Amino acid sequence: MIMDSKEILGFCMQKGLLIDKELLNLFSLTTDVESTKLIIEKIREHTNSRIITKNIFIQHKDSMDKFFSQVPESQKENIQNLKIKLGLSIEISSNIPVPNDDANLVSPATPKTPFEDNNVKVVSTHHSPGKKFEVSHFTNYFRNRFSELRGFLQERPELTNLVSINKISGGKQGISIIGMILDKKVTKNKNILLDVEDSTGRIRVLINQGKKDVYEKAENLCLDAVVGFKGSGNNEIFFANEVCLPDMALTEKKYSPFDESAVFISDVHVGSKLFLEKSFLKFIDYLNCKIPGTPEAEKIKYLFMVGDLVAGVGVYPNQEKDLEIKDIEGQYSHAAELFGKIRSDIKIIMIPGNHDCVRLAEPQPLLDEKYTWPIYNLKNITLASNPSVINIGAREGFSGFDVLMYHGFSYFYYANNIPKLAMTDAINSPDRIMHYLLQNRHLAPTHASVQYSPNEKDPLLIRKVPDIFVSGHLHKGAASYYNNILTLSSTCWENLTSFQEKVGAKPDFCKVPMFNLKTRQVRILDFEEEEHKKKMEDKGLQ
Repeated sequence: MIMDSKEILGFCMQKGLLIDKELLNLFSLTTDVESTKLIIEKIREHTNSRIITKNIFIQHKDSMDKFFSQVPESQKENIQNLKIKLGLSIEISSNIPVPNDDANLVSPATPKTPFEDNNVKVVSTHHSPGKKFEVSHFTNYFRNRFSELRGFLQERPELTNLVSINKISGGKQGISIIGMILDKKVTKNKNILLDVEDSTGRIRVLINQGKKDVYEKAENLCLDAVVGFKGSGNNEIFFANEVCLPDMALTEKKYSPFDESAVFISDVHVGSKLFLEKSFLKFIDYLNCKIPGTPEAEKIKYLFMVGDLVAGVGVYPNQEKDLEIKDIEGQYSHAAELFGKIRSDIKIIMIPGNHDCVRLAEPQPLLDEKYTWPIYNLKNITLASNPSVINIGAREGFSGFDVLMYHGFSYFYYANNIPKLAMTDAINSPDRIMHYLLQNRHLAPTHASVQYSPNEKDPLLIRKVPDIFVSGHLHKGAASYYNNILTLSSTCWENLTSFQEKVGAKPDFCKVPMFNLKTRQVRILDFEEEEHKKKMEDKGLQ
């Protein structure tokens, strides 16, 4: 029998407590009066608060787990339902220890069975430091970023005779400097003039248009990038003969001793009227080995979901007219229903994107458990932040593959503002943008390219060279190598939007890159319905 809310209200009044209406209604759904009273008393004792709200339970979630465990066994099911409503009963289903040498790394919760192996490890994931930001945090953020990137550049053999900017005097020849680009312009003589700063001072760097290779590199430098220059100069101007980026490369490609595969998707947009659900169900049938003549599907052990799982709510003005499911929890419930159909031995690794229910500022934390608890309840899922590094396939004697996951919100900025990317239509060749960012060793080097949270250690800086770099966001597929690093861009599962049609975008639909860890073969699987292909061909998009 459901408890009368008046009884809870009377108990609170007796104890001198105020309880908000939403929480009162949730407590009235339980059937155990004494357990409910115990929980209310415990939260009051723990917080010294006389106003009991749902938010207090969320803020003190760790303590709440202990209090809830004290209720009688006969009431555990009722209390479990209450915890779900409060947003407290969520576990991340992975047994992944996270290195604790980074203050911005957060360890996932205890795993649930049957996800009991070590073939998926979170190398790095990030969360908000939970503090009010001041100007000093942004200053330290850029100083620390500069310091780390300078360390990478100092290892470059081209940059001989390195000096700090304040040590340049007279007309020194054959010296090198490392600095962050503050400003960039073209002079009347068509030379490029950069304002460059290090921790000791600022100087102008000139690149003469006659030095063709150097000029082209300088032309494509972005603001706030950390760059090395070799040349000569005095304390007023530096004449660069070489330009050096932090860059990265793998010395060799890895091959797993185990014959297994990974697939990569993004931008599913569940909840949209344009969600291509029929194609997505066909993809699920493929994963579940239900499509005849596809024995390779049995080898798939990893599914990477690189952001924008759902369409979201309020992402852009008047979005509600485009939504089939108009509430965010309903969208995630349907997404969980779909992903729950996937066979349990496939590990699903998921990060958020700009349509998901997390902040837009990067790094984006794990999906908000308050709204996405159906996703957390999937038994074979690993949730991480955007960006994250995930290791898969490690066994004794094999280190596995490090996969850098980044949704790709910064990509439009670079496609539109870097000359070589703008001239080659990089919006429709996203791997070119990814190569550019690998050269800069940063996912969003320019301040204006994304909103960001100024963590002490820059979460968008690429510290470790990945084996695979995967993104989404542009709804365009691509697969290529950069210095032995496999770069993959995922397509979308949402039909052509009016906005995309208006700006002339040419998205790809329902194409899935599949990577075999043993052979390194990359295949692009196609789940787009023939009827949809025909419609897109008529629009000139195929």
